[in-house]
Amino acid sequence: MSRIIPGHWKAAGRLAVLGVPLLLGCASLTDQSAETESTRTFVYQCADNYTFVARAADDHVWLFLPGQTVKLPQVPSGSGTRYSDGTISLHSKGDDALLKTPRTLHRDCANNRRLAIWEHAKLNGADFRGVGNEPGWHLEIRNGRSILFVTNYGQDRYLFDNPKLISDPTARETVYRAASPGHRLEVLLKGETCQDSMADESYETRVLVDLDGSLYQGCGKALH
Repeated sequence: MSRIIPGHWKAAGRLAVLGVPLLLGCASLTDQSAETESTRTFVYQCADNYTFVARAADDHVWLFLPGQTVKLPQVPSGSGTRYSDGTISLHSKGDDALLKTPRTLHRDCANNRRLAIWEHAKLNGADFRGVGNEPGWHLEIRNGRSILFVTNYGQDRYLFDNPKLISDPTARETVYRAASPGHRLEVLLKGETCQDSMADESYETRVLVDLDGSLYQGCGKALH
């Protein structure tokens, strides 16, 4: 559904002119990992409607709390993983956590995996992220630095350095072009509503990716 062979830009252009929202189904757009070899990112939503982000490494965690950012060392725990600086503590087990601050105890905090994926990309330095299906793919743009394109459900990875950017504010379009040995990439970002029908979620940008003459289409959004 999301991969079209050449003749693609012309067909995609017709959709853009007609203003037809892109509907993406089959698999969820955000079925990607929020982990790397050394870090894990969580977006915890607690029973009292308190939400915070945790960025866990081997022996510490960064907590991005409303109004403050703190680093907690890992401390011994009989069950799960516990971090504490003596004032603030986080006790986590899998996707569940309990956060204690000087003023409040936040219970029944559950990781929102969908949100965590996007937050993970943001904390890794990505300025824009796009996603699509069949085959599952995702794209991360670091402005002025690089574009990472991962397709075939994570099996194929392409990194392009120093992409060239062409922006047309009137048409609400931005084009990135890049090349690496043996590969060519062109990415079109169009400021149109893009709907993920499976997740019932709207995105702010339509994404078209041309990798070596094959087109992948999906949705995305700015991370900053």
